[in-house]
Amino acid sequence: MLFSKLMPKEGNFFELFNRHAEHVVEAAQAFGRLVEHYGDAAMRQQHTREVDGAERAADRVTHEVTRLVHTTFITPIDREQIHALINQMDDVADLLQDCAEAMTLYDVQHMTPEVAQLTALCMQCCERVRDAVALLPRVAEQAAADAALKFCEEIDRLESEGDRLLREAMSKLFRQEPDVRELIKLKALYELLETVTDKCEDVANQIEGVILENS
Repeated sequence: MLFSKLMPKEGNFFELFNRHAEHVVEAAQAFGRLVEHYGDAAMRQQHTREVDGAERAADRVTHEVTRLVHTTFITPIDREQIHALINQMDDVADLLQDCAEAMTLYDVQHMTPEVAQLTALCMQCCERVRDAVALLPRVAEQAAADAALKFCEEIDRLESEGDRLLREAMSKLFRQEPDVRELIKLKALYELLETVTDKCEDVANQIEGVILENS
């Protein structure tokens, strides 16, 4: 009885996953506003701070999950899966912050339609990640597992669309951008944004693994 009372209980990992996913979406939406209002210096600073704030909040959740993994006796899914999933989700938040920082560090002078399109894809990917993560507590139910897998398939489709858009954006950039410095800046930004969709696909693949092993 004493051992039972002292034994660490199952941490609420799924709630933390949901919280982290919400922060990722907050970062993506703030980045979307940054792109939309890039011409306004004050708004640009405000939305950059919002991205930073969402990323820091996501970091705090990641640290809490890591702490719980080491202090919880029984976990709802495999510890390695918990560790991989939260860190891959955190990679997405980090990359969104990197995108925002790159705009300031590189002194990007203007947004392009391609930046807006890639940003929209990133936002959709992050929203689908949030939707899939929300279903993880119920993956033992076939309907929930199927719905989560559909969200993962949608992320895969969006990532493929991001690959295609990146190729088209690079082709247009090298053919039409006369300023070499701006070309280098935009190239780096395009690649960072496409990497966000890659990382979301990594999360989707991890979720698929969790579902297949636990449904």
